[in-house]
Amino acid sequence: MFTLEANDPHSNARAGRITTDHGEICTPIFMPVGTQGTVKAIEQRELLEMGAHIILGNTYHLYLRPSEEVLSRMGGLHSFMNWTKPILTDSGGFQVFSLKELMKLSEDGAAFSSHIDGSKHFFSPERVMEIQRCIGSDIMMLLDECTSFPATHDEAKRSMERSMRWAKRCKTAVENSDARYGARQFAFGIGQGSVFKDLRADSIAALTDIGFDGYAIGGLAVGEQAEIMYDIVEHSTGLLPKAQARYLMGVGTPQNILECIERGVDMFDCVMPTRNARNAQLFTTKGRINLRNAKHRFDETPIDTGLENYASNNFSRAYLRHLFMADEILALQLASQHNIAFYLWLTRTAREHIFAGTFTTWKREFLAEFTAGTAQ
Repeated sequence: MFTLEANDPHSNARAGRITTDHGEICTPIFMPVGTQGTVKAIEQRELLEMGAHIILGNTYHLYLRPSEEVLSRMGGLHSFMNWTKPILTDSGGFQVFSLKELMKLSEDGAAFSSHIDGSKHFFSPERVMEIQRCIGSDIMMLLDECTSFPATHDEAKRSMERSMRWAKRCKTAVENSDARYGARQFAFGIGQGSVFKDLRADSIAALTDIGFDGYAIGGLAVGEQAEIMYDIVEHSTGLLPKAQARYLMGVGTPQNILECIERGVDMFDCVMPTRNARNAQLFTTKGRINLRNAKHRFDETPIDTGLENYASNNFSRAYLRHLFMADEILALQLASQHNIAFYLWLTRTAREHIFAGTFTTWKREFLAEFTAGTAQ
């Protein structure tokens, strides 16, 4: 599934290729988040034009709406949303655990009430893998317990160990079921352990003993300091198999992504580019900008001359600011397109520099300029 193609000579950054029946994914890669079968405010054709190799869907949301029945009758999520490239589905565990007062946890799984209509549901490890079979995603994530932060060592240990027991059940469920819609489906294990290195090591040892197609680092970017996250990421990638893909879940800012690429991560996802876009905050090669700021009122320059051939660059900053101030829907569309294009450019450019052996120099220079531009 994963082929390692290049290593940066000055860091742990690496470039590779993930092969699925819906196409190849060049890494490092950013996966636009399409929680409910859509990347918010961006049409599928536009994602392809931007160079998106894979998108992410969410099992919890797709299970509740449109439902397994609809997805099954429509031939799976690829057919339903007319997306021909790979899809990764999160297990939905994070969403279930975030319900708090609507969720009850046990060794068997999690009972919860729908945020839509209050109806009662239950997610077991087996059930979550069954739903993802129905969705037809190319990469399926395990159901794991989302450890709260901060957590004591004992709390994190109990949570991690339950996740590892569930991981075994997920693997068995995958082995005892068949892929749907004529395409292979791969399963990734998820390492847990909060900010404790010994627990992270125990988790990775358990997962690799079970054996999965790839591995994710979960439970980070949940409130810990960035330097702690980087330390845990570096510790984890040092223990994970070199011959398989590594996915850091839910991360993050451009700085986070480049720092973690340097530490050996291959795959990323985050709602930040589209969420921030809807709030008029855009990421550019020269830093972040807020289009609601009055200084852009008469600004004739495009959003980012460093990114070519994207729709947002057909318009001035003054015009995009006007769209936001007037609450026009086109503002959300153009800003979302731009931010996703930027994130895809960021990982694609990192990949190019890894092959060239210049990643660390480029990363240092880019972040210096990006940070300086953001501060203005």
